Amino acid sequence: MAEITYDDFARVDIRVGTVLEAALLEGVRKPAIRLAIDFGPEIGVKKSSAQLTVHYAPQDLVGRQVAAVVNFPPRQIGKFMSQVLTLGFPDGDGSVVLVVPDKAIPNGGKLF
Repeated sequence: MAEITYDDFARVDIRVGTVLEAALLEGVRKPAIRLAIDFGPEIGVKKSSAQLTVHYAPQDLVGRQVAAVVNFPPRQIGKFMSQVLTLGFPDGDGSVVLVVPDKAIPNGGKLF
């Protein structure tokens, strides 16, 4: 993997937000959950599609804080436009486990 500079890293805007809505995303090849995430007054509520169905049920995500990249261009996922990239790590089987803060953070808090 090629090294990057701190300036490269600083260009990726990773923020914390609270999931307001979550539901199964219909009409996609891989099972996914559509999220509405509140990133606070500066960024607002953004939509995301995330392949979280192995470890998470939609109703269990509402009210949880998640980390997401908020400055990637939107991406079309089936008929859904995903505005942010919700972050996770693969477990031993390759299923997504969310990156989450271990304490409450104000929505919109930036990773540094």
